[in-house]
Amino acid sequence: MPRKAAKKPQPPKLPKGEAEQVRIRREVGHDFALKQDAFGRQRLTAGTAEARRVYEVSNGGYTSTGGVVRLRNVDPLVGITSLSRQQREAGQRFRDDFERNQREGLQPQSWSERVDGGRVGGGIPDHVLSAGRAHAHAAAALAHWEVADAVRKICLEGQSVKAIAERTGEGRDVVVKLLKVGLDLLAVHYGMMGRKVG
Repeated sequence: MPRKAAKKPQPPKLPKGEAEQVRIRREVGHDFALKQDAFGRQRLTAGTAEARRVYEVSNGGYTSTGGVVRLRNVDPLVGITSLSRQQREAGQRFRDDFERNQREGLQPQSWSERVDGGRVGGGIPDHVLSAGRAHAHAAAALAHWEVADAVRKICLEGQSVKAIAERTGEGRDVVVKLLKVGLDLLAVHYGMMGRKVG
């Protein structure tokens, strides 16, 4: 009896709709949320909030034919498509510093410790001080209060450009410009400007 040739392993099928979501993300430039799998296919990064988002396109599902992409509850750092990767990365790092500062600062202290740090090694732990300093230095790098306000509201509070523009009476383009200036200042502060991102 002739031997059958060994079959090459076939990649598992993609979950329903994932290929379309990958295609739409690539068309609109949101490929930062994609990664290659072992078979060389572009896939959504599993377990992330970005992978759970659903992009919907009108006009038959193609942006090239004039379809409009709709996306709800988007992180502003992701949803503002005119931001560069470097600006997104700077905004995310600023957010991470802020969250680390908040998380570390909220740790409960033992009631047996003296307030003046009377025990050896007492007082405020170094990692708490470091988190606070990192955020304070980054916030100081934003320099102007309007720039700092736009970055804080968008990066840390997750407010939309539209909501800020309506509240302040400024145009959306002004709010986005303030944000971009702030993110560029943060990129300089974090030392990202000299290296290639992307």
